[in-house]
Amino acid sequence: MGNRLSKIYTRTGDKGTTGLADGSRIKKDAPRVETMGEIDELNCLVGKILLDAELDPEVVAALTDIQHALFDIGGELAIPGHIVVGDSYVDSLERMLDRWNNDLPPLKEFILPGGGETAVACHLARTVCRRAERAIVRLSSNENVNSAAARYLNRLSDLLFVLARVFARQGSGEVYWQKGRNRT
Repeated sequence: MGNRLSKIYTRTGDKGTTGLADGSRIKKDAPRVETMGEIDELNCLVGKILLDAELDPEVVAALTDIQHALFDIGGELAIPGHIVVGDSYVDSLERMLDRWNNDLPPLKEFILPGGGETAVACHLARTVCRRAERAIVRLSSNENVNSAAARYLNRLSDLLFVLARVFARQGSGEVYWQKGRNRT
């Protein structure tokens, strides 16, 4: 593999455009670029979860795979028409969901983002994942986008919710919503 970035600044974006991996240039505020940014932010948050906690090796492997998959989705967006993510990506997340959700008690109440730093980081990543999913759905209204990528993000937000529950139970516990609670 050759050098991907031999020079960090190129000045080619100074007029408000950015280059896609296929060589085309689009405005930096284009929906495709916005969606790529959402995926990038989500990948950073998944990395933060990895770095912030001493996790079970199985969870570390899963989150690392997720980071690679998110980079694959970003690559698809950077090369319009290019497809990497398929049903096997979604199936993999569903297996993870089944594995970790099976060990949790049924959820009978809404929970608040809490239960420790790693649990809250998962909740934050989940909200960014939902935002990325909305962005990719918006983009797909006007441009051809791999539908498996949107399904992947949908399942990933579910997995991040389940992992938040797992981490909260390992930390200070799940925080249940109490309707109408007001201490002022």
